[in-house]
Amino acid sequence: MKWSPGPGAKVLGVALTDDDGWVVSAAGPAFGICPDCGRRTRNRHGWSNRSLQDLPVQGKTVTVKLRLSRRRCAHQKCERQTFTDRLPTIASPYARRTRRVSEIVALLGHSAGGRPGERLMRRLGMPGQRRHDPAAVEADAALVSCDATIRVVGIDDWSWRRSRRYGAMIVDLERRMVVDNLGDRSVASAARWLERHPSVEIVSRDRCGLYAQAAREGAPQARQVADRFHLMQNLRVAIEEQMSLGGRATGRALLPDKRIGSAQIDLLQDDPHVDARHRRRGRHAHRESRQAVFDTVHALNEEGLSCSEIARRTGYGRRSIAKWLTFETPPDRQKAALKPTSPLYLQACLAVCWRDGNRCGRHLFYDIKQRGYTGSFSNLERLLASWRRTERSVKDSASPAPIIPDQPPRDAVIPIRDPETGHVISPVVAAALCMKPRSMLTIAQARKVDALKQGSPEFALMRSLGMRFRGIFRSRDPGKLDSWIDDAVNSGLVAIERFARVLHRDIGAVRNAVELPWSNGQAEGRLKTIKRAMYGRAGAALLRARMLPLINNHHHTN
Repeated sequence: MKWSPGPGAKVLGVALTDDDGWVVSAAGPAFGICPDCGRRTRNRHGWSNRSLQDLPVQGKTVTVKLRLSRRRCAHQKCERQTFTDRLPTIASPYARRTRRVSEIVALLGHSAGGRPGERLMRRLGMPGQRRHDPAAVEADAALVSCDATIRVVGIDDWSWRRSRRYGAMIVDLERRMVVDNLGDRSVASAARWLERHPSVEIVSRDRCGLYAQAAREGAPQARQVADRFHLMQNLRVAIEEQMSLGGRATGRALLPDKRIGSAQIDLLQDDPHVDARHRRRGRHAHRESRQAVFDTVHALNEEGLSCSEIARRTGYGRRSIAKWLTFETPPDRQKAALKPTSPLYLQACLAVCWRDGNRCGRHLFYDIKQRGYTGSFSNLERLLASWRRTERSVKDSASPAPIIPDQPPRDAVIPIRDPETGHVISPVVAAALCMKPRSMLTIAQARKVDALKQGSPEFALMRSLGMRFRGIFRSRDPGKLDSWIDDAVNSGLVAIERFARVLHRDIGAVRNAVELPWSNGQAEGRLKTIKRAMYGRAGAALLRARMLPLINNHHHTN
């Protein structure tokens, strides 16, 4: 049998054990080399035995029983008196696996993870302890140093826990590989990383302002590039928001009347930068469209139609139809339970203090803090600001105008029905079709687009803007951006105007997105599969280790 664990080892015998595994007996070289002075010697001081796991044979485990000599250095001035024969081509010092097995273990641990890698190694005839594999992967990651010059990077965030805690991933877009994984997505962390890499010339990012600020602080010499996918997505969301002014044909429950009447207060708590009047229009139109569908369902039921037939005619689910028929009015949306982080949690206490004349925000903040409020002062100030505006409006006008107008707003989009099914085309579908070129539409989708353009001049205008926006990126001509932004601002559509103004604030990165070929697509979705496979064990060090490239030189001790 011609087989050897590596150069420098002499096979003495091969035996099959009772547990169905191979044991290879081998001896070390006849002479040794001192690791300090480098002199050769044959003076044997004793023996040292090592047991190494090697590659399997015919699916059976192989254990190498290696007998090495412990030698005495012959050089009198050498500080090392004795040493053991070392075989660096076979195994590292103190290792329990040969180097070729360690490379496979590292590759499986890096690609499959601990427990899946353990099962696969056992099936291949290389059983091992799972707890050692992640440690080996992390040890390799600690040895990785990004010495290569990085010119183009993409930065994107990923979630430890959605809406709670986030990290940041940095990708070398030229080499198509992850270069680092940050534990948070703060401006300071990203800026420090960019400062350590002064060779960065281009930073690709999404529309998040954190990374824009980090690039300005850490790499002021670099050109920022806005991600093209997010630009298109933001325009589609703006179109959907504008189409929602005509009502939504969805199955969601409605807000109660008192919620719509106090929509301004709720809006100011959610997002102070959104126009309150615009949001109230959308809610009012949504409620009116749902009321019309609700009346239609009951009218069809009075005609004697079954729930399945009503569902076919209206486009709603059969279970939703059956549930709606049990109500006399459209069901209200259940309001979520208040939390101590919201000032409405202590609204009764605030109202009493407000009526007693205590209008100072700091004083009220201190009082409710003593009663269990855990939110911020700015959150409380948004609520108090809405109360102050309500008082001023009552004082300025003896008969204030109603919050919700009776007539639909000028820029409201009239709901359009599908010419084939007769169902109302939802804003989500309309926004998606608005951004899709004619050549990519199916026959049914083209008919929907024609119906929307014919029945809604606003949709025709938004489609024209959407196609022009796509054409700017296709033609790589940033000179057309200024005229497009001017036309969008003067379109008279609230959501499109807001999108254009925000786009103008980041005009430098948008121009670079038109001119340069880089985008953030390589950074999207890289961590999801790995994080879900290691659910509960995906620590920052292990996630970083599995995302970074696997190095060739391994120094595993297990």
